[in-house]
Parts: sequence; C-alpha cells; structure tokens
Amino acid sequence: MADNIARVFAAAIAPDPAQPLLTWYDDATGERTELSGATLANWVAKTANLLTDEVAAGPGESAGALLPPHWQTAAVLLGCWSAGLVVADAPGPVEVLFAAADRVGEADAWPAAERYALALAPFALPLREVPAGFADYVVAVRAHGDHFTPYAAGGPADAELLSRAAARAAELGLARGDRVLLDVTAHPDPVDWLLAPLVAGASTVLCANADPARLPARAETERVTRTLT
Repeated sequence: MADNIARVFAAAIAPDPAQPLLTWYDDATGERTELSGATLANWVAKTANLLTDEVAAGPGESAGALLPPHWQTAAVLLGCWSAGLVVADAPGPVEVLFAAADRVGEADAWPAAERYALALAPFALPLREVPAGFADYVVAVRAHGDHFTPYAAGGPADAELLSRAAARAAELGLARGDRVLLDVTAHPDPVDWLLAPLVAGASTVLCANADPARLPARAETERVTRTLT
C-alpha cells in the first residue's frame, strides 16, 4: 500500500498530465471549472510552497481546513499533504488555517499563526473583502513557485488516509480510467471525492448543489463511466 499522498497524486497524473483530472460544477452559480492534472499540480505546488516559505510549516505540523468539497479545496489539501502536514479533523491549535469565507466565524476554535480565507468564487476570483486576521488564499498563493518537491517520507497521516481511500475506491466500484460523476453533498468526505479516485486512477466530475435534471446530460457530455449520487 502506498504511504505517500504526493506520490499517489503524481502517479495519477503521470500518464497524461493534459487530460482533465477534476471538473467542478456548481448548479447554484452555473460554474464549470475544468482542471487538467498539470493545472491542479500547479496549484498544489504553489500551495505547498506557500506553506513552507510563507507559513514556515514543516512535516508533522498541522493545518485546519474549514472548507467544503471544491476544486480549490483539492489544491489546499493536496498542498498540505505534499508539504508533509497533517490536516486536523477536530478543532484545536494548528500552524495554519484555511477557511471558506462563510466559515471564518469558526476560526476561534482553531488557533493558528497564519490564516487564509477562500472566496471559492468562479474563476478563482479574490475576496471582495478580506476578513480581519486573514489573508486571501488565491492572492497569496499566486506569488509562489510552480514546482515543489514533496517530502519523500510523506506525512504521518498519509498511510492511514490512503488505506481508507483504497477501501472506499473498492466499495464505490472505482477502476483505473473511470470518469466519475460525484454529488459532493452525498460524498462530502475528501477520502471519497478526492483520494479514492486518485488511488483508483480515475478522474472526477464533482457536482455541488446538483440539479438532478441536469445530471444525465452532464454524464453524457463528460463521458462519465460511473455515477455516485
């Protein structure tokens, strides 16, 4: 069993980095954002560089992520894991906190030296107003390098997360080469919507606020092979 999430991600995109890896739909806003493996890897590298260069966070330290399923959340989580951080699953002190703009009010339960807010807006637009005590993630991350060499040992939680992801991939029937349409409301755990497809070698079409009437046509347009709603 692989024990390094960064290596699993690299292996997932290696066959063809230009192919779509994660496609994001939000039926409440009409947004569609498609990321190739190379594009997502660029965001992941920038996030990992932000963590190491700006936050000065290192392997074994912790991050908080008050974030819903989203393509930017994928970049944040994979960036944290690439930098060897543990993404905490319960409130408490962390080195760095990433919070959706509508969840910054929960930050008091996550004491952090550095805090970043995310608008999660279409086209990765910045926040119109940055909350006090926070920096804007999409503004900050763009200043950092496009390449990052992950730590060889991986993070201390990687093996357990990847074991769970492999089990979920089997339970969900995911296979290499699958194109998976996934309702994030039904599958909010990143083990399901992010790690399980990566472990299986599948690409994903993530749907937020999914309109059931639109899903059949979307599945056909996106050449979906597996639907999870």
